[in-house]
Amino acid sequence: MARRKQATEATVRVRNLIALDAANIMRRLEARRGEMFALFSRLRSREPMLSTISTRYSTATFQELVHLPVHEQSVVDQFYECLDALRWYFTYTEDMPSTAQQTFNTMHRRLEETHRQLVATLGHPVSPDGTTVVEGEVLRRADAPPEAALVPAASPRKRQARD
Repeated sequence: MARRKQATEATVRVRNLIALDAANIMRRLEARRGEMFALFSRLRSREPMLSTISTRYSTATFQELVHLPVHEQSVVDQFYECLDALRWYFTYTEDMPSTAQQTFNTMHRRLEETHRQLVATLGHPVSPDGTTVVEGEVLRRADAPPEAALVPAASPRKRQARD
């Protein structure tokens, strides 16, 4: 029983570390996406792009990853395979900055999709205060009058016709 509990605890820890790493990569990409191409254009340095997608847990081995079920291993592998393709492109591209940004946008969409699959499979990382972050969508605001949500605003063209 102790061995099963230990394996389960190890699995939870590995899941959380991978989820943390993936979330940090995606957060940095979103925060720096405009600036990294401006720096690439101005400095002709790939370092801003490469440091943005760096992984903190690049030394994870089969010994740690074996704790994950095989389906989870495949999902994690998909995410890091997309990240590796992006890293390869940033390292060796000869594209001009505008073309590099367009190619990045395409690759980033694929990375976002694999990240969504990773989160759906592993779950969100545990935050420093011990809570789990969950994505949400605002359906209705409590401070908005109910009829305001039901009545569409008049288009500018209709407003001009009335004036």
